[in-house]
Parts: sequence; structure tokens; C-alpha cells
Amino acid sequence: MVSPSVDVIEKSPERIVVKFNNIPRQYVNSLRRLAISEVPTLSIDDVVMLENSSVMHDEAVAHRLGLIPLRTDPGRFVMPHECDCKSTLGCSKCRVLLVLDSEATDKTKVVTSGELVSEDELVKPVSKDIPIIVLAPNQKLKFEAYARLGTGKDHAKWQPTSAAVVKDGKDENEMILVLESNGALTAEEILVASVEKLASKVKNFKQVTSSLKIPKNA
Repeated sequence: MVSPSVDVIEKSPERIVVKFNNIPRQYVNSLRRLAISEVPTLSIDDVVMLENSSVMHDEAVAHRLGLIPLRTDPGRFVMPHECDCKSTLGCSKCRVLLVLDSEATDKTKVVTSGELVSEDELVKPVSKDIPIIVLAPNQKLKFEAYARLGTGKDHAKWQPTSAAVVKDGKDENEMILVLESNGALTAEEILVASVEKLASKVKNFKQVTSSLKIPKNA
């Protein structure tokens, strides 16, 4: 019997490709699903609009802000419902404040993610060139935005992957897992977090099943 094996065949910050040999497909697919839905990242979740004289409604601006991937430091923040601050506003452990104050003077201006100023030097948009809104002359946009941890199963804006695929390899009993990152986490960080999530779920399942009581007359 051939022993199971796992090999990384391609790796960059944006993409990782892993080959699995003689490992049940359901385990590999579980990693794919966890990468999409249960690996937490930071995303803007609440926006306090201070001034908006643009043609776009506040809600539409907030929606666009939520879809801007933010660089996330794994393990540095906690989920809002797990934080001991117990505050709806949050604290430095569970939220990050980003602000923007932009105005078009004598000509049209494209406001981009590069104008977002974060209170945390590590938590920033993964790109400075993501467009947020176009301001006409004399229009202004000013707001405070709060980023919090969340997972893809709650909203797509928290998904760390831009692609997650399981496909057959060249040989029998060989599968390939491809993970591509949107930049919030590196592809390797997504894979490691997925493995840890799967291991935790298996451990919890074993604990539950070991505590099962079988009736004597069964």
C-alpha cells in the first residue's frame, strides 16, 4: 500500500498549488471549503458617513468599501463576538479604524483606496488603486470606517480567496488543490489556517463521539 503524501508544487504570496497522493478527496475538498468560508480576514463592516455630497448614496459607498481587501495579520485580532471588551464599538483587539477625507476642487477626481488612512500601519488596502467613487468639482466625501474580522460564510467580503479549486492529478489517486489569494492573507497563510481549522473540527468530532453513551439494550 502506497503511503499518503503531500507536496507543494508551486508557491507565491498570491498562489499555492499542493499535490495530494492517496488522500481521500473529501479531506482535500474540506480544505478548499474551509479556505473559502471559515478562514477569517478583516473587512470594513461599519461606516460612519460625516459628509457625502457625491451622487452615490451612503449605503452604496459603504458596500464598495466592504469589498476592498485589507491586509490581515493572522492571530493578531479576535472575532468581535469573542472579544472581552463586550462593546458594540469594539476595541483595538477586535477592530481597526480607517478614515478618508477627500474633495474635488476644480476638476473631476477619482477617489481610490490609497486615500484610506488606517490607525494600524499593517492593516491597509492590498492595493492603492481600487476606485471607490468619482467626485465632480466641489463634491466631498468624508467618513470613518471600522474593519472587523469575519468569515466568508457570513459574507463574501470576508473571503480570503479569489479562487479555490480541487482537480484531478495526472496519476490515479492524485489530486491538486489550488488556492489563490485576494491579498488579505498570503496563499500559504490561507492553507495553514484551513489545515488548522480542519484539525480542530476533527478533534472536536472525536471528543463528541467518545462521549456518546450506547444504551445497554441496543
